Amino acid sequence: MVGNGETLLKKSSFFARSAAAFSAVALLAALAGCNPQTSGDVMATVDGRKIFRSDVDKYYDNNVASAQQAPTGEQATALRLNILHTMIDDEILMRRAEKLGLLATDEEIDRKYNEFKAPFTQEEFDKRLKDKKITLADFKRDIRRSITVEKVMNKEVSSKINVTDQDITDYYTAHKGEFNLIETQYHLALITVSTAPDPKVQNQNDKAQNEADARKKIQMIANRLDSGDDFATLAMKYSENPESSGNAGDIGTFPESGLKGINDPSTREAIAKLKPGQYSPVITVVNPANRQTAEYRIVKLVSKEPAGQRELSDPRVQQAIRSQLHDRREQLLKAAYYEVLRDSAKVENYYAKKVLDSNGNEK
Repeated sequence: MVGNGETLLKKSSFFARSAAAFSAVALLAALAGCNPQTSGDVMATVDGRKIFRSDVDKYYDNNVASAQQAPTGEQATALRLNILHTMIDDEILMRRAEKLGLLATDEEIDRKYNEFKAPFTQEEFDKRLKDKKITLADFKRDIRRSITVEKVMNKEVSSKINVTDQDITDYYTAHKGEFNLIETQYHLALITVSTAPDPKVQNQNDKAQNEADARKKIQMIANRLDSGDDFATLAMKYSENPESSGNAGDIGTFPESGLKGINDPSTREAIAKLKPGQYSPVITVVNPANRQTAEYRIVKLVSKEPAGQRELSDPRVQQAIRSQLHDRREQLLKAAYYEVLRDSAKVENYYAKKVLDSNGNEK
């Protein structure tokens, strides 16, 4: 675990944010405006605009697609209620965006779409959409909605938040201990290729079916790194580590003592030799039970923070505190803003009423 101060000093990459954005895209279809009805296909209305069951189900299917076990009964109903609640909030905000003239433009949508797609070939991108059970039209519709929501929030909330130098000083004084690193901290990223691919891992381009295939694949990745390709992009496209591939290979920050918990001595030795920004040669990981190769990996030392007290004069400390205080206030004010908008909207949540009337048996 990393303390709050250490977390504040950690930087996330653009590709990590892009991957998160890709996986977290809310699949909310555009809703046609017409008179409210209470048919079984309409789950809610916002100022007369319908939210259909098919739209909720699409988002629901996307959420459970990668789950080992699909939710049933009350869990499934609760998930649909949460999805519908989010869709209602977003529809309210879309109506506000129309009034403010802040709806996303086609140019903004195309720009964001190209950012998402850039790390992948067309075939790889199409496969990701298929795995997520969405169409390109779904994806672009939600890009429009996501950009629109961001523009409204920036204008109505974020732009009005002011974190002063005194706020930063006060926070540092009250939390100085959080910025005292007892041990050297290692921020690591990882690319792995398994000799026996896990069927649950979707990110297995050029799947390695055996040790020879795995060796060829990791060597291809190593060659591309040596040629200047970006580590994060290659991790997203080719790494077979289910915990880190979607986060551009980032596996977080570890104290020096925590490196001892890495059960592969070759990996520990490789990390010890790296300087920040460097990546290791290909590491062969052997299964101790049968002495056979289990996987190949390449590890990168993203950054290395020496032990000691971080002073307020450190620009990184100031920026970290500023970001945290801004994010806290932004989260609070956004929640309040949604409530204010809800009060001014006419919302009919038919699905919630049915759940209540059926004593939780509505599906």
